[in-house]
Amino acid sequence: MGTAKADEFSVKDNRVSRYAKALSHPARIAILNLLIKKQACICGDIVEELPLSQSTVSQHLKELKASGLIKGEIDGPKTCYCIDEAAWQEAKKCFGILFDGFKGAPVKCC
Repeated sequence: MGTAKADEFSVKDNRVSRYAKALSHPARIAILNLLIKKQACICGDIVEELPLSQSTVSQHLKELKASGLIKGEIDGPKTCYCIDEAAWQEAKKCFGILFDGFKGAPVKCC
């Protein structure tokens, strides 16, 4: 979505969209699951766990970092990634509000 169009939606809607985009690829879900399990990982360790090239893993890490769900700390030539706890809680809250908003259709639909 172009910046001009994104500006027409609420900050909350844009935030949920950013998280949803980050979660929209199975490789990113696998990376998040690794980070949840191991608490922190270096990109090379993630590459060893997934059937993806280093450059592909780096692109997925870039998307996850741009969403705010993970953070990376440079340690010499390596970057150590982990879940950003504050953003994780915010995403959980945002999706909870979205999904909890549906109370069931009052009439049969379709």
